[in-house]
Amino acid sequence: MRIHFREKPYDLLAVIVFAIPLVIAAALATSDPVRVALGLIFILFLPGYALIAVLFPSSEDIDWIERIAFSFGLSIAVVPLLGLVLNYTPWGITLESVVTTVFGFILAMCGAAYYRRMLLPVEKRLALTVDLRIREWENYSLLDKVLTIGLVISIIVALSIFVYAFTVPKTGERFTEFYILDENGMADQYPTSLNATENGTVIIGVVNHEFANVTYTVRKDLVWIQWVYNNDTERDEPVEISRVTLHTEDVILDHEKVWESPFVFSIADAGDYRLEFLLFKNGDLSETYRSLHLYVEVS
Repeated sequence: MRIHFREKPYDLLAVIVFAIPLVIAAALATSDPVRVALGLIFILFLPGYALIAVLFPSSEDIDWIERIAFSFGLSIAVVPLLGLVLNYTPWGITLESVVTTVFGFILAMCGAAYYRRMLLPVEKRLALTVDLRIREWENYSLLDKVLTIGLVISIIVALSIFVYAFTVPKTGERFTEFYILDENGMADQYPTSLNATENGTVIIGVVNHEFANVTYTVRKDLVWIQWVYNNDTERDEPVEISRVTLHTEDVILDHEKVWESPFVFSIADAGDYRLEFLLFKNGDLSETYRSLHLYVEVS
C-alpha cells in the first residue's frame, strides 16, 4: 500500500477528521478513556500541526521530523494561550468552551494553510510518500521472523497496558467533603446573631470521594455554652453547659455524588450557643468522622 499526497492537502483533511470525534465525545459526555485518548491528539498535536502548516506550507521549509516536533511544541504553547484568552470572556474556562475554541483554532489554521499551500506550484507543496509493503512470510529469515513476532507481542502488550490504565479506575485519596453554607449557598452570611425564636437557615453539604457507596449519618446538636477566660491561653474559651440533639438524618451516597439540604433552626432562650454538625460513617456513631460548628448569639 502506498500513501502519497502533494497536489491535494490530504493531511489538513486528516487533521479535521481527527478533531471532530473529540468534539462529539465532549458533547455526548462519553467515558473518560475515550476523552483521554482523543484529547491527547486533540490538545497536544493537532493545533500545533495546523499552525505549522500555515507557517511552513512548502516541503522545502522544514523536514517531517522537525514538522512533527514543532507541532507538539507549538500545541503546548498555543492551547494555554487560548485558555488565557477564554478566561477574560463571558464563557470562561469550561470543557465546552475550551473544546470549541481549540476546534475553531484548528479549522481556522487549516483554512489558512490550505490557502497558502495552494498558492505554491505543485512541485513545492508539502508532500509525503510512504510505501507500506508486506513481504511474504516465507521470504523472512529466521532472525527477521523472531524480531517480527517479538514486535507484534510488544505492541499487543503495550496496547493492553494502555487499555487497562484507562479502563480500570485509579483509587486516589479517600475522603468526604462536609460543609455548611448560608441560606444563599455562600460561605458568607451565616446566622450568627438571632433574636429568641427567630429562624436561622444553613445548607448542609456532603460529597462522597470514598470510591464506594457510603451511608452517612448527619446529626445536629445545639450546645449551650458560656465564655470563660483561660489564663493559660489568655483568651475567652467556650465551656459546654448542656447539649441537645435537634435532628438526625441518614444519607446514602455513591462515589462522587453530592447531597445538600437546608436546615432551619430556632433557639427559644437568649444566650450563647454552638450549633454543631456531626458526620458519622457507615452507622458507626461511636466516633465522629467529620464535624463543623457555628457560634450563635441569641438576644
